[in-house]
Amino acid sequence: MAIQGDSDIAAVAVLFAEPGRARVLQALADGWSLPASVLAAEAGLSPSAASAHLARLREGGLIEVERSGRHRYHRLADDRVAAVLEALATIAPARPVRSLREGTRAAALRQARTCYDHLAGRLGVAVTAGLLRQGALRSVDGVPDTRRRRGEALSKPLADVPYELGPRAEEVLAALGVDLDAVRGASSRRPLLRFCLDWSEQRHHLAGRLGAAVLQALLDAGWLCRRPGQRAVTLTEPGERGLRDLLGVVAREEPGACAEWRGSRT
Repeated sequence: MAIQGDSDIAAVAVLFAEPGRARVLQALADGWSLPASVLAAEAGLSPSAASAHLARLREGGLIEVERSGRHRYHRLADDRVAAVLEALATIAPARPVRSLREGTRAAALRQARTCYDHLAGRLGVAVTAGLLRQGALRSVDGVPDTRRRRGEALSKPLADVPYELGPRAEEVLAALGVDLDAVRGASSRRPLLRFCLDWSEQRHHLAGRLGAAVLQALLDAGWLCRRPGQRAVTLTEPGERGLRDLLGVVAREEPGACAEWRGSRT
């Protein structure tokens, strides 16, 4: 058996480093499966260039392909790839906004978006903070909120981020439509709890199996709705009322600004 050396970080890092491939990965960051033609349009690539980038990403293990009839749909290999994208975004410079459409889209992403299969952005951070306040989660390091800890590096799994299920987890999550026992019992290699450091807020949002279940429950209840062809999601009026009543998350509109969610900084 050949002796294995250290991880070859450069071999996978180069796949993220080309702008076209990075845009393809970002287009897949919401966990959906998309055909090459859509990815080419999203990334601003020619069909041949998109095909070449998809082949590199497939060979590198970052994406998978599923056939449906004559079509091929591409998706991220798993949530670890999405976690790397979110982590890189926390240290990456912002791209210049060159049009009103780009500005509107960028603002919507910061406001509320999907990160693979869980909720991110201001709303994702606010919901996580609300779960902490209501006792569904609790801190185990004495810091009672979602702020980034000193010395914390980018996205971290639960072992390094000090939260665990709180004493009111079943009660609060059930009110949101999440069956905690079912999520616990799901056969999956993914951890129940994982937390990403949100790239736009620099605070934690809930990921892992529980994060995915919370997002799906909010979508099923009609509290959130997806924006066609985008990672951004919209908080509906029933969702605004429900999150206010259950988690103390209050949407506040200010003239000329995007909606802010009080509670995300507590």
